Amino acid sequence: MSPTALGMLVGLLGGSGLAMAVLRVPWLRRVRLDDRLAPYLREAPRPSRLLVTTRTVTPFPTLEHIVAPLLTDLVRRLERVLGGSRSIRLRLEQAGRSGDVEAFRVEQIVWGGGGLGVGVAAAVVIGSRHGYQPVPLACLCLSAMVAGVLLRDRWLSHEVSRREERIMSEFPTIAELLALAVGAGEGAAGALERVARLGTGELAGELGRALTEVRAGSSLVAALDAVATRTSLPALSRFVDGVAIAVERGTPLADVLRAQAVDVREAGRRALLESGGRKEIAMMVPVVFLVLPVTVLFALFPGFYGFSFAG
Repeated sequence: MSPTALGMLVGLLGGSGLAMAVLRVPWLRRVRLDDRLAPYLREAPRPSRLLVTTRTVTPFPTLEHIVAPLLTDLVRRLERVLGGSRSIRLRLEQAGRSGDVEAFRVEQIVWGGGGLGVGVAAAVVIGSRHGYQPVPLACLCLSAMVAGVLLRDRWLSHEVSRREERIMSEFPTIAELLALAVGAGEGAAGALERVARLGTGELAGELGRALTEVRAGSSLVAALDAVATRTSLPALSRFVDGVAIAVERGTPLADVLRAQAVDVREAGRRALLESGGRKEIAMMVPVVFLVLPVTVLFALFPGFYGFSFAG
């Protein structure tokens, strides 16, 4: 590493440490209204800090405890800039994770820090080869940091889509198992409990969560409706509507479940045919732009060679 790059790295680390120290000076910290009112509204005495268990969201708990105040401020500012806490909470639920928006914001900050590190490394390499130009290199580092934050959000959407694909692949089997259990004399709740206990996968876990809500006092229809809301799948919404109508009006539940399984399998077959059609069009690209020109060249080359030989 060149002396200039080493100096830049040392200056960056020193500047970061100095900024953290300055930002945590007591008279520069903003006192929140909650902190002012808490001593007067607290009903129970404050427990000892030695007995308080802190929850960590990163693989480095010691480093997280050191930079926790700075991370808290960064999370608050990132929330003010990006917003969308409700959408993030919903997508976290759809991804099968706890709806802790603060932990997700911390992950975004970590990904942004990783992107900033990659940008700084790229800036050092580019600067050592082509000369150090502060404004373009600073824009490169800032763009890499923003890309890291946005990439974490995009990855969450990818997790949601992958989980919904797994649920759709499991849904026909779960529906047929429920139909068999109901046809054998089980009630709706008993069939759901049996399938959730014996089955594995995302949908079986969601049914187990719905049964937990039923044991806590919620109705079966409301718990299944919550499952449909957490997954946002049209087929699962139709399944919940069918189960609700069957439970409330006494219609045969087994026939409804079998019909739902058949509909989902037909939908999966149509999606597979559509995907095959798109892949077929994509396969035409190398044929048209790679294979066909070479074939035409091999077909026409003897004639051009003959003309040149005759001339």
